[in-house]
Amino acid sequence: MRQTEEELALRFSESPRGRDRPHQEPIAISALAHYSYCPRRCALIHIEQTFDENLYTLRGRMLHERVHEAEAEVRDGVRVERSLPLWSEKLGLIGKADVVEYHGDVPYPVEYKVGPRREGPHAAIQLCAQAMCLEEMTGKRVPRGAIYHHGSRRRQEVIFTKTLRAQVRIAAQAAREMLARAEVPAPANDQRCRHCSLRDSCLPRATGEPGRLRELFASAFAVEEEPAIAGHEEGRGDC
Repeated sequence: MRQTEEELALRFSESPRGRDRPHQEPIAISALAHYSYCPRRCALIHIEQTFDENLYTLRGRMLHERVHEAEAEVRDGVRVERSLPLWSEKLGLIGKADVVEYHGDVPYPVEYKVGPRREGPHAAIQLCAQAMCLEEMTGKRVPRGAIYHHGSRRRQEVIFTKTLRAQVRIAAQAAREMLARAEVPAPANDQRCRHCSLRDSCLPRATGEPGRLRELFASAFAVEEEPAIAGHEEGRGDC
């Protein structure tokens, strides 16, 4: 039977590491990708529980539902597990892998992405975190995995280098500290905001520019004077 994230969180809290660190709640693997892309986006999703749909998130949700509903199978001698629960007591992470292929007994995680391919290591950090969870769960070394871009129907293989693994640890620690403080950082207000699904909730231009924010507050509380009516003067009637 597959475990839910709530069951995985309980498993973590009851583990030796979880008992040694009762203040450390496990965080979602997806939070690492959100944090590395934009800390404010991570906070809005995981602290404020803000989530806005756009074309890419809608397509992504539908794609993940189809992937997760499919049953495990063996294809060309490769065992394929879908929606596989993951956890790491060392990193304090829980989540799910879209797909894990087993080449022999070596896991090979595959993360599905729908939106435009973004520059930066964000998706690779999320995938590497899944691999590090799999290593802890299975005792097998996981050297590589893949990001499947649904739009192009192409896989991008990712090698889990020492540098990438270090980025996972740094992102996990930084995201955990921010979430523990319940702190929502200021917006980046740069090119990352262009395709962000939370742009309307984040308001990067308004909240990222103090002068613009002051103008908005001033206009919100400004009192408009009623226009004078032609032919009428104060204190005079129409007689």
